[in-house]
Amino acid sequence: MVDRADINSVLAQMRAIRAQMDPTSTIQPVRAEPDLRAERSSFGDLLKNAVDKVNETQTEAKKLSVAYEKGDPTVDLPEVMISMQKASVSFQAMVQVRNRLVTAYEDISKMPI
Repeated sequence: MVDRADINSVLAQMRAIRAQMDPTSTIQPVRAEPDLRAERSSFGDLLKNAVDKVNETQTEAKKLSVAYEKGDPTVDLPEVMISMQKASVSFQAMVQVRNRLVTAYEDISKMPI
């Protein structure tokens, strides 16, 4: 996914360069939004965050399921079923990403040097 701040920064730089080249231009350079994230996340960090999010979704679904089984009146069945389906779909997506990563690793390891 493309970071919105990066796009705005590039556009602002392009406008500034154009304004420098053509002083009669009516286009005013726009100040770029400051990048709030000083450091970029590594691929490992992104993958860990995704796995943690899936785990959090599964934990929440389990909590709702246990609360419903205990007879908690604030938890209704559709809420439990929706949370369990969200957990299932997120886990299946994570498994597919893992499979793609393994396939990519195998393809790269088979490449001649």
